[in-house]
Amino acid sequence: MTLFGLLEEYLREGTLNVQLPDGTRRRFGSGQPEAGIVLNEPSTLRRIAADPGFEFGQTYMEGGWTPGDEGLRPLLHLTMSNFAEMFAQQRRQPLGLVRKVLQQGNRVRRAYRNVSHHYDIDEWLFRRFLDDGMFYSCAYFAQPDMSLEAAQQAKCRHIALKLRLEPGMRVLDIGCGWGGLAMYLASEFDVSVDGLTLSQEQLRVAREECARRGLDDRVAFHFRDYREHREQYDRIVSVGMFEHVGQPYYGAFFRQLGELLKEDGVALLHTIGRTCGPGTTNAWLRRYIFPGGYTPALSELSAALEQTPLMVTDLEVWRLHYAETLAEWYRRFQSVRTEVAERFDERFCRMWEFYLASCEGTFRFWDQVVFHVQMAKRHDAVPITRDYLCRP
Repeated sequence: MTLFGLLEEYLREGTLNVQLPDGTRRRFGSGQPEAGIVLNEPSTLRRIAADPGFEFGQTYMEGGWTPGDEGLRPLLHLTMSNFAEMFAQQRRQPLGLVRKVLQQGNRVRRAYRNVSHHYDIDEWLFRRFLDDGMFYSCAYFAQPDMSLEAAQQAKCRHIALKLRLEPGMRVLDIGCGWGGLAMYLASEFDVSVDGLTLSQEQLRVAREECARRGLDDRVAFHFRDYREHREQYDRIVSVGMFEHVGQPYYGAFFRQLGELLKEDGVALLHTIGRTCGPGTTNAWLRRYIFPGGYTPALSELSAALEQTPLMVTDLEVWRLHYAETLAEWYRRFQSVRTEVAERFDERFCRMWEFYLASCEGTFRFWDQVVFHVQMAKRHDAVPITRDYLCRP
């Protein structure tokens, strides 16, 4: 089917104005919202129609099209909301074991390389659009008018309450990022924290910030894969790292979690997930942004956990929180876009803004959410009601 044929069939809510390379204009749909696209090259039509999931982002990076006056974000939101069901059918196609290993085969050495691809880009870039604590994961908008900074602190507090921390406890942070959560837990709850990361850039920044805050005696960061780590902990937390594990290694991850967690311990997994069944990762995102990445279905988490001594003691689903987080990251990125283009190039800017805006769309219109999975080995490891999460 041609691109115009796809638009005629699927565009039901809103209006898309299309300008062809020869200046001809066409209009699809009706009403609000309204967005536009300017096609700069004739081949763009054919390429997007042949493989919209990959070529929409690819041709944008290459300059094959530009958004209309409304901008990139409204264009992506209009198309993603209207094409949600078509893409959902593609994303629900489960992979066979061989393809899973090829796409998500995150053995230790490959895991280091995949993480480095994204997180070792440049501290300078991340400081331009993240909050001042450098949290590169979903914020928790406990109140609708919260700033990004306040929402990231609310996320940390929410996690801390679920961990049931007590002074003197040992905590492991698997995939500690830039170190913000580890330092928050140590300073606010008087615990000691070991953080694991596969990014040299994150390791350097986290260690420098830890020393600046005078937390070296309570927080230590290690360049280490979770499968290489030993020791035992009262509490274990992992935020935004599980998306890099890969489905073939879910069993190994939870078995290792069980080995590292004390018998009376509590663990919390914060991960992007999908509300539909097992599926695939978008090919463009997998190639340019998160190689080896995959967001799990709840059924995949459950199946892996059932083979370990760990039990689920609480499950929470965050729905639009990541959409709001990504919207703010996009806004901040756009405010410094000229600087980013000067430091990198226009192609990089197009890649990054397409990543942020399209990922927002997956949380706002598609099946992406965040799972908060609290785990323990004993029924009495956490209270039998959730009142403890309301502690002032």
